[in-house]
Amino acid sequence: MSNEYINIHEFDFNLICEYFSSIERQGPGSVESTLKALSFIDNLSNQSVIADLGCGTGGQTMTLAQHSKGKLLGLDLFPGFIDRFNENAANLNLQDRVKGIVGSMVELPFQAEELDLIWSEGAIYNIGFERGVSEWHKYLKTGGYIAVTEASWFTDERPAEINDFWNEAYPEIDTIPVKVAQLQKAGYIPIATFCLPETCWTKNFYEPQLAAQDMFLRKHIDNQTANELVANERHEAELYSKYKDYYGYVFYIGKKR
Repeated sequence: MSNEYINIHEFDFNLICEYFSSIERQGPGSVESTLKALSFIDNLSNQSVIADLGCGTGGQTMTLAQHSKGKLLGLDLFPGFIDRFNENAANLNLQDRVKGIVGSMVELPFQAEELDLIWSEGAIYNIGFERGVSEWHKYLKTGGYIAVTEASWFTDERPAEINDFWNEAYPEIDTIPVKVAQLQKAGYIPIATFCLPETCWTKNFYEPQLAAQDMFLRKHIDNQTANELVANERHEAELYSKYKDYYGYVFYIGKKR
């Protein structure tokens, strides 16, 4: 990893929220990938309760709401994201079924076996995949589902530059078979896994940041932290372009035993 790289968690929360609120998605993904994962989920009804953990401003949550039944609760640590989330829900006339709340993945505000589906795109790394799927298990009803995206290696070996970058940024990154085994160990029947397409990173996540970066830097021209945040995102995009054959996000879908 370059010594210039700074973990996203080291930046000021307000700056992170401002920067990522200006783009539709706070991580790689797509409507198509969300709907593909949703196609593996059975038995949702008007009485179902779905929680989207680390929901951001709710890009994927709104897609879920438009193509599923039940009540959806989006949870995120950033109040600014939740404000935008609830605005988005209201703009789509979904406010009666969709609500965003401020909260932490570590202490979920749900009862045991309250949820029919736990969703999390590009966010479980905040608590760690193995810990997340294990601790969240108790909140699901028997037969309920979990569907998360997780950074994963596509190969057993990779160049040192990208290997070192990810192992410092997120030491839990591992290969797909290891993640599936962790899911199974946590008490789920593995239902499906699939890799997110390259466009989920390029077209839907990195490219929209280009205009946002220019505006952000003009606003914070003398703010070193803001400049480092943008440099961090640009570096990550460059690494993905160079090493995309070795890693990416994978959707993991499991059913609680």
